[in-house]
Order: sequence, then C-alpha cells, then structure tokens
Amino acid sequence: MSSATRIGIIGLGRMGQNHTRVLSTMKGAELVAVFDVDAARTREVAARYATEAVGSAEELLDSVDAVIIASPTTSHADYVSMAADRVRKIFVEKPLTDASRSSRQLAQLVEDKGIRLQVGFIERFNPALTQLSDLLQSSEQVISLDFFRTNRVSERITDVDVVTDLMIHDLDLALHLNGPVTETIADGVARGSMIDFANATLRHRNGRVSRIQASRITDRKARRVEATCSDCFVECDLLRREITVSRRAEVVQKPGMPYRITTIEERIEVPPQEALLAEQRAFLENETGPGADDAVNAIELCETIRELVLAK
Repeated sequence: MSSATRIGIIGLGRMGQNHTRVLSTMKGAELVAVFDVDAARTREVAARYATEAVGSAEELLDSVDAVIIASPTTSHADYVSMAADRVRKIFVEKPLTDASRSSRQLAQLVEDKGIRLQVGFIERFNPALTQLSDLLQSSEQVISLDFFRTNRVSERITDVDVVTDLMIHDLDLALHLNGPVTETIADGVARGSMIDFANATLRHRNGRVSRIQASRITDRKARRVEATCSDCFVECDLLRREITVSRRAEVVQKPGMPYRITTIEERIEVPPQEALLAEQRAFLENETGPGADDAVNAIELCETIRELVLAK
C-alpha cells in the first residue's frame, strides 16, 4: 500500500486485544485509537500499544479510515451502522449480528453505501484449512466432511449459545468448501434456550454431506475436520495445524488367507502463519474475504439449527 491506513478498534476484550497486538506490528497500518465501554481498559490497552484512548465510538470513527469492531455481538448492529456513515472499510468479528434479519439489513446498508465489510471467520485463514482446501480440490470425489469443535464455556461468552459461538465457524467452512445447503437435520442439548451441545447434518446442492458437532459441555478443546474422499481420507487438526492423508495402497489376497488392505499415510507440511495476521492483511489490502453475504448465510443456518434443537 502506498500509505498507511488509519485504523481504530472498538471493543477490547480478548479478541479486540488480539487485533490490537497484531495491528500494532503491521506495515501499512497506523493504529490511531482504541475504545471500549470500560474506560480503564481503554486506557490500559492504549498505553500498552502506544496509541490514543478515546471516550466514545463516535470520536474514534471521526479520526480513522477503517475500523475493527470486536465488541459483544449484541452491539455489532449499532456500531456497524454508525461506522457506515464515517468510514469506507469495516471489519466486524463474527457473527455479524445475532439474527438473520438484522444481518440482512446491515448487508444491504453496506452494499448501498459501497462499503467494504469483512466478517471475522478466522478459520478461513488458518493455514491448515488452506492446505485442506487444496487437497479437496485435487481429490477425485469428496463425499463428506466432518467437523468437530469443542471448548468449555468461556466467562467472556454470555450472550450467545454454542451454535452462534462455536458451530458458526464450521457452518461457514461447510458453506465455503461445499456450497449451498438443501437440507438440514439437527439435535442437541439445551439449558432452557441456551444450547450447549449441537449436532447438525447438512446436505449440499453438489451432493456432498457435512456433519458438524459443537460442544461447550466438557473442558476438552478440539478443532478438527475429517474429509472422506473416494481416493483418500484426510484428517486436519486446526489447532495443531497438522494434516494426515491416508490412501489405500493395495489389496493383498493370498490363497487360503483373508485379504489384507495396506494403506499409505502422508503428513502434509503446513507453513507457519498466524491466522489473525493473514486475516488483517486481507482486510487492509482489499483481498477477497468472508463478507456480509457469507455472514447472512451462516446466521440463517444457525437459526435453522437452533430451531430444530429447541423443538425436540
């Protein structure tokens, strides 16, 4: 880029501070200001990263070219609407909003104003996912993808359930890798209206199937994708960033003996890369990334799955 983009961050929780850390080191970006409704946190983060602490979102937006919104989901609609009148580039953490109706309204708003909006589906920038995508494209036939995402309930998450907090990442990946959905089946476990465990099976227009499991019931943390293909089986660990491909080598049949199938396992090297850095680069350099339409599609699936789980 010919000149640095003046950028500010609204919301300084865990993700907001991660964005601040990465952004403060990037060439082509000038971290101008930060804001959080917690004034003490705003001052502390601003001092740590040598930027300005401001007292309102309006003040921040009046001094920047682009903004990263990492505030609680329930505030996204207000901040995006406010930013749309002041800047041309908006990054907002997922989900865009907590409902498809408000997400569609924001999608229409940014389209009407010609604003570039990117949504924080960070797993698309995981280098292991990039390698997996390449493997699927070279496969003879992809039959199904299985996604597993588990984590304990975080104290920072109080406004969304496991579907909107965790499963939405894999719903976006399923749509990204397999395309539009024609049928959805789901069940799960809920405490009142708060879903803590969910299973979903998606049938895609291209004939593939996605099976997605998300849980906040146990302390185990996992992020995995498994791909069943006609010519191989792929295991992708998004946390460890490891990929193993199993291919059938040959079927050995000796007279009077049961047949034996041998397989070859191949480990795919995943280049080291911080997903958040790649995500911010895509935003600042206007590369193709998940936008408002992707966010709408994901939240619509979330609502369908939530309705199916709570109806049982």
